[in-house]
Amino acid sequence: MLSDEMKQKLIAEAIEARAQSYSPYSRFPVGAAVLAENGQIYQGANIENAAYPSSLCAERVAIFKAISSGNRHIQAIAVVTKGAGSPCGGCRQVMREFGGKKLPILLADEEGNLVEETDLSVLLPRSFGPEDLLV
Repeated sequence: MLSDEMKQKLIAEAIEARAQSYSPYSRFPVGAAVLAENGQIYQGANIENAAYPSSLCAERVAIFKAISSGNRHIQAIAVVTKGAGSPCGGCRQVMREFGGKKLPILLADEEGNLVEETDLSVLLPRSFGPEDLLV
């Protein structure tokens, strides 16, 4: 369970990350912040490209920063967009890989108002994860 203080910290970090968005095509900046297993918070912003498939969502940038820093599990994620938008399907699957079915997800608007608090089991029901491969 995330404390109210940690929720606000994650949202503040996601707002800060959103300021670094490179979104000249969509004009829809997104910021994300993940709490990793080591207690560190990693930020990410969406980065667009004229060749759209080469773009990367803020959620995946933040998660990949955490993973490439040696973490293998994230404990929570905050996403900040205009209107408190929800993560795309690709990001949800990456969250599943590194956060598990019950990953807490905070969706906030650009002013930092927490609009929705949910978890991955709601956003990605009947998900497919590493344990399904019986590795």
